[in-house]
Amino acid sequence: MVKRIPKAFGEKLKYYRKQRGLLQVELADIIGVSTGYIGAIEQGVRLPSLRLLKKIAKALKVSPRDLL
Repeated sequence: MVKRIPKAFGEKLKYYRKQRGLLQVELADIIGVSTGYIGAIEQGVRLPSLRLLKKIAKALKVSPRDLL
C-alpha cells in the first residue's frame, strides 16, 4: 500500500499541473526544485515534504488536500 500513495499523489500532481498549462520545468522553477524532482514525484518515486507540498499546491492554485 505504501507504493500506491506516491503513485496516486504523482498522478494528481501531473493532472493539476497540466490543467494549469505548466510544464515540469516551469513548475520546478516556480517552487525551486529540479525538473527531475518533479518527474520523480509524478512517477511515484518520491514524495515531497510538507513544506514543498504547500508550495506545489500554491503554485497550482489548489489546496494541499486536493493533491492528497
